[in-house]
Amino acid sequence: MIAQTIQLALAPVFVLVALGNIMNLLSTRLGRVVDRSRALQDRHGSTSGIEHDMVVREIRIVDRRIRLIGRALRLLVGSGLAIGVTVALLFLQEIAHVEMQRIAAGTFMLAVGLMMWALVLFLHETQAASAALRIPGEFLERRGDRDR
Repeated sequence: MIAQTIQLALAPVFVLVALGNIMNLLSTRLGRVVDRSRALQDRHGSTSGIEHDMVVREIRIVDRRIRLIGRALRLLVGSGLAIGVTVALLFLQEIAHVEMQRIAAGTFMLAVGLMMWALVLFLHETQAASAALRIPGEFLERRGDRDR
């Protein structure tokens, strides 16, 4: 019977591996965004006019990205904890002979829900990053609509 429980616990463990990979990706992005925010903060005081406005605009986007990544990471940690509880419940059910299928299903659904929420935040973060990478029109020096 314990072998069957181990097999049953494999699916949540694979989700846990996926969570770890996503967290690694987000942590790397967070490091890069923090580095960018430091560079922008250093430029902030030495700029004026349009350049200053552009720095402030990007600082705001970077701040939003940091918040989104932080929230996504917290949700992924919560999801990982819910996966851990799911696996523990499956083994506790087997060892103590107590019916916990519904509770285990609930914690697994919670884990998947938290992961989906984190992925939505990740999508918002990548959209914010794309917005920051767009080149302002004044730098494109377009001559007319035919160049667009």
